Amino acid sequence: MSDTKIKICGLTRPEDIEAVNSFIPEYCGFVFWRGSRKRFIEPDKARLLLENLDSNIRSVGVFLDEPLEDLIDEVQVSGVDMVQLHGAEDEAYIAEVKRRLGKPVIKAFKVKTKEDVRAASASGADFIMFDSGAGTGRTFPWELIEDPGRDYFLAGGLDPDNAAEAAGALKPYCLDVSSGVETDGVKDRDKIRRFIEAVRSI
Repeated sequence: MSDTKIKICGLTRPEDIEAVNSFIPEYCGFVFWRGSRKRFIEPDKARLLLENLDSNIRSVGVFLDEPLEDLIDEVQVSGVDMVQLHGAEDEAYIAEVKRRLGKPVIKAFKVKTKEDVRAASASGADFIMFDSGAGTGRTFPWELIEDPGRDYFLAGGLDPDNAAEAAGALKPYCLDVSSGVETDGVKDRDKIRRFIEAVRSI
C-alpha cells in the first residue's frame, strides 16, 4: 500500500466533513483566503465544522498573503492544527508564524522550473508544497521534480484518474486535491472516495 498521504482541501459544508470522516484522509483544508469565492470559509464557521471532524484527520488553514496579525487571529478562532501559506510570504513571515502559533507550516511554491524546486527545498517551513498555481486545477510538468531532498505535498490538477500515477511515480509525502474531487464546484463524496482508494491501492 502507498505511503503517500492525502489532503482534501476546500471543505465548506457539514456534508464535506461527513465525507472525509467516512474515508479518513490524513489532512483536510479550509480556505481562509477571501479571494477564493467558491471555497472561502469564515474561521468561526470552520470551527463549528471542526467540532465534528474525525480526530485522526489533521486540519489545515490555507492563507494567501494575509497580514500576520489577521492570520494569527483566524488560526486561533478556527482552531486548525496547521497553517498553509500560498502567497509570497518570506522566511521571516514563516518563522514568525511558527514562533507565534507553535503549529506546523506548509509553504506552497509555484513550479515552473527546476530552480523553483531547489528554492522551495531551502524553505524554513515544516513542509513544502509544489503546485501549478493558486487553485488553477492544472498539473505542472512533474519531471521538474527530481529529488527535492525533503518531504513535499503535491498539488495542482490532481483527480481520481491521475492520483495513483502521481503517487506511484513521484512518491510524494502527500497529495493535495480540491477541485479534482468536486462536481459543479461542490465536494463530491464519490470522487473523494475514488481519489483516496486510488492512492491507497498502489
